[in-house]
Amino acid sequence: EKIISNKNPKADFDVVSLPEFLREGFAVQDFFNPDRIVVGANTQKAKALISKLYKPFEGKTNMLFVERRSSETIKYASNAFLAMKIHYINEMANFCEKAGANIQEVAKGMGLDTRIGNKFLNSGPGYGGSCFPKDTNAMAHMGRKYNVDLSLIETTIKGNDNRKAQMAEKVLDVISEIENPKIAVLGLAFKGGTDDCRDSPAIEIINFLLKQNHNISVFDPEAMNMAKTILADKVEYANDMYEVADSADVLVVLTEWDSFRNIDLDIIAGKMNKKNIVDLRGVISQNKAIASGFTYKSIGIV
Repeated sequence: EKIISNKNPKADFDVVSLPEFLREGFAVQDFFNPDRIVVGANTQKAKALISKLYKPFEGKTNMLFVERRSSETIKYASNAFLAMKIHYINEMANFCEKAGANIQEVAKGMGLDTRIGNKFLNSGPGYGGSCFPKDTNAMAHMGRKYNVDLSLIETTIKGNDNRKAQMAEKVLDVISEIENPKIAVLGLAFKGGTDDCRDSPAIEIINFLLKQNHNISVFDPEAMNMAKTILADKVEYANDMYEVADSADVLVVLTEWDSFRNIDLDIIAGKMNKKNIVDLRGVISQNKAIASGFTYKSIGIV
């Protein structure tokens, strides 16, 4: 299929693509401290105008001028690559559980290689939010449109979709022999630092657990209101991260909020019926959990 421009040759305007690379929860910080500015412009006139617009950033970051279609592809290819990196470390976590390795140690060793880098090597319940699912699906769609085999992206999408059910099974395995178990959930947003529950792995995992008709209480420092628009009255909403554990048989961590890292496990233990923790974000210390009398399950750790 040929790429045809429909621009009127007599029209006196240019179309410029300026893809954004802002992280949700850090948008202002990232805007003023970008690691790169990508400009898709096909004429010198447009490049000159954008250069003037971004003059205050001169010398402070990398500014890359490319063809417009290249700039758009950079955006999608970048997010798809990061999504693949997340899916890869999750597959390695599955391997570590079977092989007796520790995914946290493996990820640390991998991240010391500058060619790989240490970002997006945290194993978990899969990626979510408003960007990665949308952009990976868009990239896969465009691959099919142009008859290009984007098998890595296609596999990443499929694997990430299956990830939520796998994580729900981890929780169900812990409570399989408990009659009428109560599940306490810490975290509803798709990641820490935002109240966004769109395509949140936490919400999807909760929906899997609800299919078993289990009683579920939830808490998130920021995302409670948005979660209520999705989960409605299907779950109980706690006022804090300690109340959520009242009479629970398992505490499940689904979002990596810093406040969860400092939770007093002795207080939590005193509130629960059964002392079980399933930490799908690796935010609670395994040693501290065991010292407080918990059975501790995480990802990529035997």
